[in-house]
Amino acid sequence: MKPLLKQQSSIVSRIGIALGIIVTLALGTMIISYWLSERADSDALAINVAGSLRMQTFKVVMLSEQSSGADFQASREKLQQSWQHPVFSHMKTSNTQLNLQFVKARQNWLLLDQELLTLSAAERFARAQRQVNEIEVLVSTIQQDAEHKVRLLRIVQIFALFTTVFLAAVVLHWLRNRVEQPLSELTRAAHRIGQGDFTCRVQPQEQDELGVLAQTLNKMSDAIASMYGTLQKRVDAQTQALQISNTKLQFLYDMVRDLTVETVDRNRLDTIVQQLQHVVSVEDIELCLLTEQGNRPYLQILPDTNHEECGRSSCGDCTSASDSGQIDNTGWVYRFQVQREANHHGVLVVRTHSTESLSDWQLQLFRSVAGHIAIALSLKQEQEQGRRLVLMQERTVIARELHDSLAQALSYLKIQVTRLNKAIEKQRPDLLQDITDELKQGLDSAYRQLRELLTTFRLKVDGGGVEAALQQAVVVLAEQSGMRFRVDYQLANIPLSPQEEIHLLQIVREASQNAAHHSRGTEVLVGLKQHPDKWIELCVEDNGIGIPDKAEKLNHYGLAIMQERSRQLHGELRIERRKAGGTGVYFRFYPEYLAQRVPA
Repeated sequence: MKPLLKQQSSIVSRIGIALGIIVTLALGTMIISYWLSERADSDALAINVAGSLRMQTFKVVMLSEQSSGADFQASREKLQQSWQHPVFSHMKTSNTQLNLQFVKARQNWLLLDQELLTLSAAERFARAQRQVNEIEVLVSTIQQDAEHKVRLLRIVQIFALFTTVFLAAVVLHWLRNRVEQPLSELTRAAHRIGQGDFTCRVQPQEQDELGVLAQTLNKMSDAIASMYGTLQKRVDAQTQALQISNTKLQFLYDMVRDLTVETVDRNRLDTIVQQLQHVVSVEDIELCLLTEQGNRPYLQILPDTNHEECGRSSCGDCTSASDSGQIDNTGWVYRFQVQREANHHGVLVVRTHSTESLSDWQLQLFRSVAGHIAIALSLKQEQEQGRRLVLMQERTVIARELHDSLAQALSYLKIQVTRLNKAIEKQRPDLLQDITDELKQGLDSAYRQLRELLTTFRLKVDGGGVEAALQQAVVVLAEQSGMRFRVDYQLANIPLSPQEEIHLLQIVREASQNAAHHSRGTEVLVGLKQHPDKWIELCVEDNGIGIPDKAEKLNHYGLAIMQERSRQLHGELRIERRKAGGTGVYFRFYPEYLAQRVPA
């Protein structure tokens, strides 16, 4: 092979000199432009502040008639601060005419400020007009100064543009003759080498970088020809590794999707184990699931039907073993714990029946499968526990409602029956009619409370949201009472939790029933809105006779239920007589979605 040509001239040096000239010109232009823009940086702010002096001057003059007012003093101090704004400090050195105009306008204001309270209204406004004219001249002077700077900046940029274009044209002409043609030959040679023609050669024309590159390309072609034979083997090995990774990722994706969407049962776990056997090429995979307190598996998924179940009396050895693996007479045995935090759900046992241990990617995949199965089982337990809690809460609510309403009504009836028995024993016919009437009233009240409880327990919020449920509830109440109900709902853009929706509907129902039974009115307004302070307020107002002084005797159970529900939402409940007539029930609370945003 021929030795490399000795480099006698450098293209890089020549290009560097040309670029140095261009960069020097660009830097000079940028420095001059920066200097000019720095001088004009605060001109816009100066015009803005100077322009605001006109409005502030008129405002101070107008407020000067109330010289003792706080607004006058505040406006006066603000105007003084505007005259002392730092943006005016550069006027002392930037432009003599601008500085003189600023000093003149400021001195006129200082003189007007001293005499402001002693002048009459006409004189104040005349002097204020002259002061505004001075400020107008000041603003125009600042504008002219800024425009002068911009014109100078344009001249510098135009000069730099034409100079740069000229230098670029010279450099491009030189590059076309000394760089482009040799590079074209190198490109054609590289293209042929890329297509597999390693016999291609390039003859260097000059003793510069491109000549050295040509000989280097010739050497590279020879080296590639010798390496090409071994490259295909390495590509095949990498392709196989990528296929394994893709298969592993696809399996993990399908497993996570199935465990998340579908129910975790024996069939699902059996399918996962079968797919895992295919992915890792290991046939003997066993999954044992245990309860928290159990020492024997309640579910055992075996690799095939001919495999015998584990004959151990206890699973302690498997559940306490690590996943590093152990070797015995039949091969390697690995035990991967199906565990999430402190919850242990079982063990995944893998037997290779070979003296070769599992590879790293296989171990990682088994750990991932065991972890995802543990997460799925934990989520299933949490969902079941959540359903139990919901069921217990519903039973607690039903028990509380029965105790606060129907149970007390039945206790009252029981007392009346006792009175009736004693009246019959004592042969007191005069008391029988009164006791009978009270029994009838008590039965009517108990029956009404039973119907209200049934309505309460059937109350639900479907996909239409709380507004639709509220509309349905008032339609039923209007049909039962004959009153007209109006709904003013203004919470369309506010998310309410299910607990908040149910409690609001129950309070509306109780308050509306009280209005229907006791108000003697014709109309009920139900309103829901949010105040600027983020509190949500519910109001139920009627146009009836108004709430009496001892309202607790009127409907003890309804008021108690509303008070209990207001406490559940940590809100405030008020019931009062309206000045316009009728009764108003007002309830306000802080919504849960805002409470969650408060930092701990």
